[in-house]
Amino acid sequence: MVGRTGHGRARRAAAVAVIAAGTVLATPGTVLAAPGGLQPKQPLVADLATGGAPCASGAERPHARSVPQLTARLYGPGGGQPGQVSSVRGEFEAWWQGEGGAGERVTMTTTTKPDTTPFTWQLPGEIPDGAVVSWRVRAVNDAGASAWSSEGAGAPCEFVYDRTAPDAPVVTSSDYPDDDTWTPGVGVRGTFHVTAQADDVVAYSYSFIGGPAGTVQAGADGSAEIRFLPQSAGVQTLAVQAQDRAGNRSSSTAYTFRISSGPAPVAQWKLTDAAGSRSAAAETGTAARAGAGVTFGAPVPSGTPLTSTASLDGSGHGFLTPGAPVVTDTAKTFAVGGWVRPGRVDGTRTVLSQDAGTARAFTLGLTQVAGGPKWSFSVGGARVTGGLPETGAWAYVLGQYDAESGTARLYVNGRAAGEEAAAVPAAGEGAFQIGRARGAQGYRDRWQGEIGDVRAYDRIVVASEVKDLATRAARRLGHWALDTAPDGLAPEEGGGAPLKLGPGASLYRLDDPCDPLDLECGWDFPLEMDGDGHLRLDGVLGHAATDAPVVDTSGSFTVSARVRLTDDEPTTPMTVISQGGEHGDAFKVRFDPENSSWDLVMSHADEPGAPQTVLRRIEAPDGNQGIGHRLTVVHDASVKQVSFYLDGVKYDEGGTAGFASAWKSTGGLQLGRGRTADGWGEYLHGAVDSVFAYEGVLSAQDINQLPWL
Repeated sequence: MVGRTGHGRARRAAAVAVIAAGTVLATPGTVLAAPGGLQPKQPLVADLATGGAPCASGAERPHARSVPQLTARLYGPGGGQPGQVSSVRGEFEAWWQGEGGAGERVTMTTTTKPDTTPFTWQLPGEIPDGAVVSWRVRAVNDAGASAWSSEGAGAPCEFVYDRTAPDAPVVTSSDYPDDDTWTPGVGVRGTFHVTAQADDVVAYSYSFIGGPAGTVQAGADGSAEIRFLPQSAGVQTLAVQAQDRAGNRSSSTAYTFRISSGPAPVAQWKLTDAAGSRSAAAETGTAARAGAGVTFGAPVPSGTPLTSTASLDGSGHGFLTPGAPVVTDTAKTFAVGGWVRPGRVDGTRTVLSQDAGTARAFTLGLTQVAGGPKWSFSVGGARVTGGLPETGAWAYVLGQYDAESGTARLYVNGRAAGEEAAAVPAAGEGAFQIGRARGAQGYRDRWQGEIGDVRAYDRIVVASEVKDLATRAARRLGHWALDTAPDGLAPEEGGGAPLKLGPGASLYRLDDPCDPLDLECGWDFPLEMDGDGHLRLDGVLGHAATDAPVVDTSGSFTVSARVRLTDDEPTTPMTVISQGGEHGDAFKVRFDPENSSWDLVMSHADEPGAPQTVLRRIEAPDGNQGIGHRLTVVHDASVKQVSFYLDGVKYDEGGTAGFASAWKSTGGLQLGRGRTADGWGEYLHGAVDSVFAYEGVLSAQDINQLPWL
């Protein structure tokens, strides 16, 4: 039962009748106790809560945007001790100043309950907005009432009822102004200042379009700063809401700014200088002097814009240096990287470093970990290692120190390698070095091999930029449209090696007459619309093949073909495309009737019974209906992975597998058959069209565009 009294306005009588023999509660604060028996214990402030928040007053009192429920733990005469449970009632009392300063007071007495249970009161909803509400409670039984929780060493609980949202905040930034200015910003952190327009704002919630969302706490003056690292160029919007202590949020302030691509490297040497040069021209920065052990005009990583690189012989003369620092303050954010091909992977070998007295501020190169080579980036005393350097294999390596997070990271071929490490950089104002590192006894850890396109940045190089720097464009090796086959040879459109049709292989052309008694007559059509025919295979001996390998299966490659099965219930495995050696296939794609699946099978060696890595896609057989499926194999040797696409789609799980056992095949590209324990077998009964082969890794976007790429 709830009672309410008002002062300064029309009074309403407030009396709480407690239905219990021998006990009557008069006005709040007055107790008429029955003779005999023991009264309840005084409630403890520590056992009281306002809407889930601990009892508090003054500056610590909670703020609530909805009328809260009050909770108390009450004690009978036994004080809640085990075996001394008793029943009590709770009498709550709350008060505040109403309109015009008039005092308001409400009370409520609960039903009788065991003192082991919580006692609650949902306050009435007419509390005015902005009111500071005080409350207290006491326990009552037939013997009388305890002292109020506010008496003696106790104190009233308080809260502020606040349902008014603050005004929208003001956002400013000198780093990224809200105007039509395009600011070079990818990889450059900026600060946004947020100012409150209310005195009770404690936090700001924010979000960036396509970027992070979060909350930042307001300072003593109600303002805050939001930091942002742009990951891409374009128009960006920051949305910010102010939040008060009660959890009310303001309307959103939208702050729009424009980001252009990140600032250029502070130093860059492509190292494509003419043979015989004794210095390397700088794209930005200072030209680098080349030692006598440097030879320009060395080979390049395929699929890159580089026209040549520099070869370092690993001797004391194999180095390049601008003779000055490139990273002007190693305590700030920086990144260094380039293309490298090690001629040796033993010991410790340095690609890039910067002098710090008789030591070095940072080094990027390779080192030995657990008896084997690993790529390495060290800053101060911290080192990150990862990836697998291979003699004669190109890799793009980049080391990065993030001063804001205090961490060092290593990237190999566009992907993070190893675990980022907390780093405390050493001051290093000495000269930047290519191919060597400073030591107490002079320069050491010399590089032997090729280096190209060295870059240094004074900002973060974001993930998409690292990937772009390391990307090697795929190079088309072959496209067989399978529309014609003069003299039994299906030509490669660029004049490359043709596919020779074997027994049981024929071409279907749209303009060819067909046998009316053939059940397929009238139903066949080109599978790909880039031509007017396709290859038909009889499933007995039908196949087509090149005389020599098309792709280097030990390196990165992409192979793709469209296929349609003739049968709706195949009984034996059938290989669509393969390339292998004498005993097995380096790769093959086949249909497995047992699982009703298309399988990519990667053999670990050219040996009978060699282990295999298999990626599987469940799919019903075509039964000579429709246009079939485009099957694509991608082997990325730089990260030792293989992927399998069906109709341009790769599963997030099971679409990619690690594969570190690639080997160089010696046999030609095969359509319609694969190697088995008994020799050639797994002949395809179906149609194949529009076959592609690439050196390198074709992107998922490009795979989706086949055959129109």
